Amino acid sequence: MTNGRSWACTALSSALFLCVSIAPAQEPPPPPPDEMMAAGPGGPSGPFVDRVEVMGFEGLHGNKVVKGAPFSATAETDTSQTLNDGTSIHQSTTSNLYRDSQGRFRSEVTLSNFGPLQASGKPRTMIAIIDPVAGSRYMLDVDHKVAHQKTMGTHGAPTAAQAQSFQDKIKARLQQEETSGAVKKESLGTQTINGISAEGTRITRTIAPGQIGNDRPITIVFERWYSADLQVLVKSTRTDPRFGTTTYTLTKVQRTEPAAALFTVPSDYTVQQGGPMRGGRGRMHMPPPDAAGPQ
Repeated sequence: MTNGRSWACTALSSALFLCVSIAPAQEPPPPPPDEMMAAGPGGPSGPFVDRVEVMGFEGLHGNKVVKGAPFSATAETDTSQTLNDGTSIHQSTTSNLYRDSQGRFRSEVTLSNFGPLQASGKPRTMIAIIDPVAGSRYMLDVDHKVAHQKTMGTHGAPTAAQAQSFQDKIKARLQQEETSGAVKKESLGTQTINGISAEGTRITRTIAPGQIGNDRPITIVFERWYSADLQVLVKSTRTDPRFGTTTYTLTKVQRTEPAAALFTVPSDYTVQQGGPMRGGRGRMHMPPPDAAGPQ
């Protein structure tokens, strides 16, 4: 079981590294969160997005470097789901987020009751650092004191044109669904949340009967509150009858310069090139088949 949990943690670490690996050296506009989340059954929604949110990655916005707006904050993410037999499932993460005036970003995600980690009873912390000044990004392996490094702008990271093209496709798809009536988008105005002024948007998406094998309409509601000043997501709620309700809230926001040491690799870490995968070439450290199964 230990190797199974180790593989799962490696997979989660790789997911976090993927999230922060799309930050190019330039500053293309990030895909609008509401448009991303309402892209439809074949788009960026469903189980993967649900897990990305509950793992605390919701507020990263890794494909944009934001300068001149330093802050530190705590992000809390909770997902609750009730199954047909009455079983309740609750998962949560806590993240510490830091950004300095130069646009360097650090995320510390702590998973306590997430999947395989729940059985172990031990929390798992994953740390990612994006440093556009040095042109590098790092995933810190706290247990083994290893920093996995990748150079920003290398093969695998989208160019500004590719990022814009992807955003345009998502926008076009959303507009088509708005026209057809499958998606309704409305402004919620401006609200102060935990001391931060944020603009709210609600998107209601209806999956028509038969679209994904469903015999009744499925209604999914997204509410997102975004701070244009800090350029961060302040709060979001996603209610989907298939996967439950996920909430993300930014709290304890301090608009001061974080300590510079937070954006550097500790001196007692070994720096390795590539992501937290075998050889950094996209193959995870997979356990033997017998080790990955129930023990």
